[in-house]
Amino acid sequence: MKSTDIVAETARLVAEYYVFPDIGQKIHDLLASRTYDVSTPLELSTAVTKDLQSINQDRHLRLKFHEDEIPDLPSDEMGMNLMAREAAVTMNGIGRVGLLDGNVAHLALRPVLFPPTIAGPAITAAMQLVASADALILDVRDLRGGDPETVALICGYLFDESTHLITMYEREGDRTTQFWSAPYVPGARFGGTKPIFVLTSSTTFSGGEELSYDLQQHGRATLIGERTGGGAHPRVGFRLHPHLEATVPTARGVSPVSGTNWEGIGVIPDVEVPASDALRVAHERALS
Repeated sequence: MKSTDIVAETARLVAEYYVFPDIGQKIHDLLASRTYDVSTPLELSTAVTKDLQSINQDRHLRLKFHEDEIPDLPSDEMGMNLMAREAAVTMNGIGRVGLLDGNVAHLALRPVLFPPTIAGPAITAAMQLVASADALILDVRDLRGGDPETVALICGYLFDESTHLITMYEREGDRTTQFWSAPYVPGARFGGTKPIFVLTSSTTFSGGEELSYDLQQHGRATLIGERTGGGAHPRVGFRLHPHLEATVPTARGVSPVSGTNWEGIGVIPDVEVPASDALRVAHERALS
């Protein structure tokens, strides 16, 4: 596909699927008016993404460049293939599980909350390791996305009862989907009363933000660190070239507590400190 065809198809997909139809049409018209003097897929990705995000700064809206070739599959299958590929080399998103002084567990999740069909056993194993701790430090400073079903699974271990976390409003069919913390989880729960501290950074994004926001809104955790990146619109990927994927947000999340979300604003921590200091501060608070 030529660069002009890639741009035209990106514009069409945004107009057809973007969560806000009026903005989607404006972005379509902008791309249709532009000419890109580029010579590589990476250069095209950079230039088109800048225009895609110029109207409402939606960071999920991209022409994403992939160094490795993207499988030529339908969107859902392609997404699962890419996530399975990444999960296989990142311990299924479990970055670290450790025990700090004072029986304080430290669980780092990165780079993505992979779907339960991929990472469910790893998440269950990690949650079993932290279940008996007196406090939990949940580290999402390097967590850049994830599946709301996985957020619900993790929260199932952190609440005593099934809790309404978020509602997704989808453009297609004007549908809504509610996500609740899992009413049943394998093994022991950490439970709904022991203290939880969530570490955030400016690079915490999307699914990492939802996990942080859900726990904060329900008063279940204290957030420590930096304001997060500000992406609350789940997206779908479309392969347009062996190395280019159009990522188009098709829904928006709304908290049943706040009635809004963190799009463009980020999740604001309860205790603002540099991300590099967040673990130390959280551990001190856990011990006290």
